[in-house]
This record gives sequence, C-alpha cells and structure tokens, in this order.
Amino acid sequence: MKRIVALLLALALVGGALYGAPKSKVKIALIIESTVDDKGWGQAMHDAIAAVQKKYGTALVEYNYSEKMKPVDAGSAARQYASRGFDIIIAHGAQFKNLVLELSEEFPKTTFAFGTNADIGPKNVFTYMPMSEETGYINGVIAGMVTKTGIIGVVGPVDAGDSARYNRGFWLGVKAVNPKAEIKVAHTGSFADYVKAAELAQTHIKANADVLTGAAQQATGALRAVAEYKDKPICWLGQDTLQLTMPEGYKVIAAASYDYTAVVEAMIDKRQTGTLGGENIPLTFRNGGFIYKFNDSVGPVLTAAIRKAAEQAKADITAQRLKLDWQAVKY
Repeated sequence: MKRIVALLLALALVGGALYGAPKSKVKIALIIESTVDDKGWGQAMHDAIAAVQKKYGTALVEYNYSEKMKPVDAGSAARQYASRGFDIIIAHGAQFKNLVLELSEEFPKTTFAFGTNADIGPKNVFTYMPMSEETGYINGVIAGMVTKTGIIGVVGPVDAGDSARYNRGFWLGVKAVNPKAEIKVAHTGSFADYVKAAELAQTHIKANADVLTGAAQQATGALRAVAEYKDKPICWLGQDTLQLTMPEGYKVIAAASYDYTAVVEAMIDKRQTGTLGGENIPLTFRNGGFIYKFNDSVGPVLTAAIRKAAEQAKADITAQRLKLDWQAVKY
C-alpha cells in the first residue's frame, strides 16, 4: 500500500495533480481575443478545455467559447455566460483583468479566471501564471549553441507577464552557454500583430541574427518571416509546439507549449470542493504545465550535444536544481 501511495505522489509531481471526475456537471466558457486555432495562446487554452471535456464527457463538462473578443466587447459575452449559469468563465488574457474583477462582484457565485497574472484575486477569481522562464531558458541554451553569427533576435509582444518571463529566461539560457552572444529584443506592442512581428524579425535578420524566437500568437508572423529564407541557415525556437506542424515548421529547432489541462482541472476540482477562486495556479515543468518537443527533421542543426544540453537543463529545472532569477535580467 505504501508503495502505491508513493507512486501516486511521484506521478502527481511529474505529470501534474491527479483529479477525479467532476461530482456534478460543470459549465465552462472561454473568452479570447484571438481564435481557438491560432496555433498559439488561444488554442493552448481551448485544447486544454476540450481535452478535459473529452476525458470526462459532455454529460459532465459543457464547453462554449467566444473568439475575437476585444476587452470592450468581452464584457457582454462574459455577462451572458454568467447569466446563463456557466460555472467557470475564463477570460484568457491579462487584458481582461479589469473586466473580470468588475464582473466578479456582480456575479459572486460564478468562478472567473484570467491570466497570465501572478496576483491573488478575489474569492471567486482564479489567476494562472506560466513560469515561462523555464521554457525560455531551454530555448536559450539551444540558441546560444546553434548561433554562428553570435547575434540572436527576440520578437516579443509586450514586456509584461509570461512573455517577459520567457524573454528573460531565454536570455539566461543563451548567456549560460554563450556569454559573448548579442541578444536583440524588440516588441510589437500587441499580442496579435502578425505583420509587425514579421517586420521586426526581418530587422533582426538584416542585423545578422541567425536564430530567432518569440512568444504569444503574434510570433507566428515572425516565424513566417524566418521561413522566407529557405536557403539560409536562419532558425527559430518556438513557444508553441503547434509551430512544428506549420508549413514553416522546417525552420523550428524545438518548441515548448503550455498545457493548461492541469489548470482547468484544478479550477473544476477546487470549485466543486467549495473554493471559487482566490488562488494563483502556476504552470511549470514540475506540475506538467509545459510540453517540450525537438524537431528531429531539422538535420545537423540539432546535434547530439545540443540536445543533451537542452535535456539536462530541462531535468535540472524540473528537479529544482536550477533556479532562474529572471527578474535580474535587464535589457
């Protein structure tokens, strides 16, 4: 018996918390500014909720979503969901913070959630924060070892939230293996400006960057710009594994993804045991919140030594042997 309990505890640490089926039907709504097939931010949460629904069945998990919702429009959608008796309303984006805080007072029995944000919200609001410095560090290790020019480009949305953590973790990873590398960071100012992201990627490439990365859905614009250089050794490190399956994926050495399944299951479980919010739920490698994949088809770029270094970094982060002081990075 003791061995079984120990095994369950180990699985919980490696693969995330273990949750049983909901005790009663739960209705979940998702509100996003992009779309559920954006191969990035929006799709990651959509896929997680869909996975939970598939796991427990539509009889126990009802799911609905609203796409292309600017904060000014999202209030109406959220209010309609709350009025229709939805139990959990996830406004997927820090830009929805004020909206969620306002509605949480109006509908105190409804659980609201938004992220990425590390704040502790009201008693019926969950926040969630990917500790994306972890994925950034691993990508940085690869970038620092792959670059031939010594110049690496980062295309970010805004310098805040999980994107800020990712960029600084990436910086730490690069510098850990290649202290002399020059890292150029630029921001589009938007989570969904694909055109601006492509322009910034072109600027980095013209400055001789041969490895690029970026976070949020806007990053696919930068990846498409990288893919225009078919015959040049210019590579990309992704913050969403779906980029590996895109036509431009041949430029992606490796990619990480957020797995919000544990977050969704945690919110369901907590709500059904009486906790409507008031907590922050993190995503880490340790709790199964991240997925990391290598692109074996990129050929000699991904050498055995580079892959080994990345895997070692992942192992050290997961085991908490490596502490990442991302806030110390100034650029």
